Amino acid sequence: MAVRVGLALGAVVLALGWGAAAGAQSVAVTGLDGKTVQLASTDLAALPHQPVTLQLEGGKSEACEGVPLSLILARVGAPQGKALRGPEMADVVEVGAADGYRVALALAETDPVMRGDKIFLADRCGGAALGAGEGPFRLIVVGDGRPARSARQVTSISVRRLPPG
Repeated sequence: MAVRVGLALGAVVLALGWGAAAGAQSVAVTGLDGKTVQLASTDLAALPHQPVTLQLEGGKSEACEGVPLSLILARVGAPQGKALRGPEMADVVEVGAADGYRVALALAETDPVMRGDKIFLADRCGGAALGAGEGPFRLIVVGDGRPARSARQVTSISVRRLPPG
């Protein structure tokens, strides 16, 4: 009986997509030189977090915790601080989500010297880990009038150089 219940529960988990979500508990971060680092949920949990408020549609908000995107981009050597000048000012950060949604940010927006820590990769909201529909990671862009760039289910973060004009 216990085996049948366990098998049935396993089938429900797979049917609801929870098994796939459990397998996608990491984000691929790629730098300008092509260096890629996989950050698992445990890796992100070990980084310094800050409280951040996610502004939702309709004036609602949610208390979250996230890692400044600058700390994550530093892992792949993205230019920051005084190194962020000249051609680097045209670098962009592309954030990809599991459903194909993509967001582009100027690299300078992610720099704590240029804007302060205003862009985060959150792994907790409302006091708990993000659920399958939101996470395991969510981009939060503080100061946006609406949360269109606060992508859910983030799977990739890439720094790219725009070609010269």
